[in-house]
Amino acid sequence: MADVRTPADGTSPVDGRALDEVVDFTSELIRIDTTNRGGGDCRERPAAEYAAERLAGAGLEPVMLERTPGRTNVVARIAGTDPSADALLVHGHLDVVPAEPADWSVHPFSGEVRDGVVWGRGAVDMKNMDAMILAVVRAWARAGVRPRRDIVIAFTADEEASAEDGSGFLADQHPDLFEGCTEGISESGAFSFHAGGGMTLYPVAAGERGTGWLKLTAHGRAGHGSKVNRANAVSRLAAAVARIGDHQWPIRLTATTRAALAELAALHGIDVDVHSEDFDADALVAKLGPAAALVESTLRNSANPTMLDAGYKINVIPGHATAHVDGRMVPGGEDEFHTTMDLLTGPDVEWEFQHREVPLQAPVDSPTYAKLRAAIEHFDPAGHVVPYCMSGGTDAKQFSRLGITGYGFTPLKLPVGYDYAAMFHGVDERVPVEALHFGVEVLDHYLRSA
Repeated sequence: MADVRTPADGTSPVDGRALDEVVDFTSELIRIDTTNRGGGDCRERPAAEYAAERLAGAGLEPVMLERTPGRTNVVARIAGTDPSADALLVHGHLDVVPAEPADWSVHPFSGEVRDGVVWGRGAVDMKNMDAMILAVVRAWARAGVRPRRDIVIAFTADEEASAEDGSGFLADQHPDLFEGCTEGISESGAFSFHAGGGMTLYPVAAGERGTGWLKLTAHGRAGHGSKVNRANAVSRLAAAVARIGDHQWPIRLTATTRAALAELAALHGIDVDVHSEDFDADALVAKLGPAAALVESTLRNSANPTMLDAGYKINVIPGHATAHVDGRMVPGGEDEFHTTMDLLTGPDVEWEFQHREVPLQAPVDSPTYAKLRAAIEHFDPAGHVVPYCMSGGTDAKQFSRLGITGYGFTPLKLPVGYDYAAMFHGVDERVPVEALHFGVEVLDHYLRSA
């Protein structure tokens, strides 16, 4: 690539070919079935080879790395024009969650483009962003563009499970590939959110709740189902699960959620001091209308029972029973979570982390956040960029081990009535072609300004 930051005439390098490619890449990546069923049951290599081939076609030298055969990651670096500048990580995962074709309007791995919409598993989570990255990099190569700072591109395996074969493996075993990276961008932010009354929000993720996937085990006395049994493992487990499901967790505001509530209140004309001692976050959220969905799940810790397993015959009381709970912790809420789970499970039920990852926060007063905001507002001046904390988690957790601060930034301009949140792991996942075009333009604009 030539040593310039923009084409000679000062225009964006995103041309008609780039807009076509982002749609084609999204569709073609969807057709590569990278279903991650957990427990190692996934094979990302065909999608990794697809991405690596297109990076190589842009003049880069991608490397493919595996912890487990078939669980392939791709990493490439674009050299910036300023060797003294910190590097930026841009990453997306290649795996997707399962999809049952019988439940869908179109086959989930067809990648069909119908009526201006790309259909299929991964259309928003997150082969759309993978395609945007590839389209931008290739547009730069054609126009002779180089960014100011080094940009490391990473396509990862296993994000939809433990990330042990993906970002965790890369961070632990190949940290040299991310040398100089101080910040990163990835999924679940910068999408348009229609808050009613014609207001369009663009929430940029500046935090994630921590992940605590738990296994509960109750032990008791095995016996005949017709006999009195005061040490019934199933009863003990059921009682603990009910207590967990009924528990009301207290509000625990973080810097990110306070900033989000302050900006949302101002946009809705609500006069409130989010830093006052008597601030009632739940009361404010109740006044935010549709925008409440952006913050209500991240004001506190949570623990949702999701799986139960006990017994093998109806007239046999088993000696043990197990359950699984999806726990999430706000930044600073880990000790509270641990103590509360001890109390809720009680003396007859043991619990342990099956998978645990840290909560994250990123500053919303940083130059990076300001540039992310500016890139969106450049293409939608009427939109309002607000910070928010993700209720779930991403590969940013693993990359944080390398000191990389992560932001959720997958720009999409979506039509009114499009339920973006429902697309994640849902039936009939899809993304409008125009949203992909917007995303490529915003991503290019930000990366050239970063």
